[in-house]
Amino acid sequence: MSFDLKKESDVKEYIEKLGIEYRFGCYSEKKPEVCHLLGDYLEGIKKDFEKAAKVYKSTCDDYGYAKSCYKFGNYSFLGKGKSGSKGDPRSAYNYYEKGCNLNDSESCLHSGLLLVSRSMPKQMDRDVPKGLEYLTKSCDMDNGTACFYLSGMHISGVHKNPESTTDIDIKSQKANDFIIQKDMKKAFDYAYKACELKNMYACANLSQMYARGDGTTKDESQADKYKKMAVQMQEELKKVQPTLQFQQGVKD
Repeated sequence: MSFDLKKESDVKEYIEKLGIEYRFGCYSEKKPEVCHLLGDYLEGIKKDFEKAAKVYKSTCDDYGYAKSCYKFGNYSFLGKGKSGSKGDPRSAYNYYEKGCNLNDSESCLHSGLLLVSRSMPKQMDRDVPKGLEYLTKSCDMDNGTACFYLSGMHISGVHKNPESTTDIDIKSQKANDFIIQKDMKKAFDYAYKACELKNMYACANLSQMYARGDGTTKDESQADKYKKMAVQMQEELKKVQPTLQFQQGVKD
């Protein structure tokens, strides 16, 4: 049956049939990728976050589907999908870590950020070396945001006790006060990769690094090049309207 998606009645019928198709593929055929699509459908179309959360959780727990682990991690962190529920960073981290172990780059990014954050949730213990490991894994999987954060960590270094440091006294600190040493060459390399992966902020930093000769040879032409790239990305971002896309039907 064909649908005229310009007609409201046909759109409604198409959406309902899509939901039936996803439920069949998930519950009858037990396809984890379709269960994840069902979660997206419940979240984006039906706005039923409680059911979406249950689908993401079971798809992660029962099938080890990495993207669902990441999505349920987000729900846990925000306290989403359960009436009156507060965010649970520990539960979120557990699901992010599970997704990371299943090689989902976004899961690695978020588990890493939770571990290295200066303002750690009280439910979490700061573990910079482990967080660095997860962020590096995410960057190695071409996650530009992870590469950008790694660059930032190497620009200033990571102190063992960030609460006791300020921008004024940071220069007086000793090398053994840092978990990660300042390393502008590594910072440049990570910024370069992040910019190549279309991270706008990394391109802006890269421009500054070329302008100052930080971690690389000073080069005004390269500084100008990456500044223009960052500005162009910013302009493109303003034009983009966020949309949720769905797979058109279920492929075998």
